[in-house]
Amino acid sequence: MIQIAALQMPTQGMDPKGLEPYFKTAHAKGAKLVLLGEYVLNHFFKELESMPVNMIKDQSDHHLAMIRELAKKYDMVVVAPLVQVKAKKCYKTIVKVTPKTTHTYFQQILINYGHWDEEKFFANEVKPLEDPMVFTHEGVRFGVIGGFEAHFNHFFDRLNARDVDVLLLPTAATFDSHNRWRELLKTRAFLHNLYILRANRVGEYVDKELKWKFYGDSMLLTPMGEVEAVLEDKESLMVMPVERKEVREAKRLWGFEKQLKRRQALEDNK
Repeated sequence: MIQIAALQMPTQGMDPKGLEPYFKTAHAKGAKLVLLGEYVLNHFFKELESMPVNMIKDQSDHHLAMIRELAKKYDMVVVAPLVQVKAKKCYKTIVKVTPKTTHTYFQQILINYGHWDEEKFFANEVKPLEDPMVFTHEGVRFGVIGGFEAHFNHFFDRLNARDVDVLLLPTAATFDSHNRWRELLKTRAFLHNLYILRANRVGEYVDKELKWKFYGDSMLLTPMGEVEAVLEDKESLMVMPVERKEVREAKRLWGFEKQLKRRQALEDNK
């Protein structure tokens, strides 16, 4: 068993004091891993569109250094979306920071709608899909994808193939998507018999036409597709246990993977 935490916040400024009290509390509750939502360490995407690239880089570099310091101070793994700037181009990434190392996942599928076109803004390469980020910590197998990527079967097929127990899913969901996201994640957790820890941001962004309200609803879903714990619409922290044996039991009980493996074996023997 391992205690893991979801930190639900709006965009943070350059002062690290807003984050540290939550890390201190999570550490006191035994958390070994903390997940942040999208656009917490950076401004929201629509704000980034009008920000100078050097300002985005300064903010990202500052927050990465801060996250590294917090991971080391509290002996935690921190998983957090971060806009990284290389050669004056912005990339949408998720970093996994430990007390000693930093690994980066470049989000592979980005939103490309008229009112929210991350694919156009960010320099992430459009190419054949690869595996999500996967790592083991305290005997539990974790996977990481970007929020929008939860809509695509490829990533869950690969999470199954990599024997992942817990999916870490940072999001920035807004408008009237509350129920749709909850049902999507309940279904994904059940069909793939894994935990999903979702960290959604809170706060607002107002443009000339729309008010973007980020509603929180960060949650932990069980391998049986049930909502184990949920945060509401305020800045807050959730610390919950996950157990590999619960994943094993759900997979044994429902046997979805076993059915597929039987048929794959028949195909391989042809």
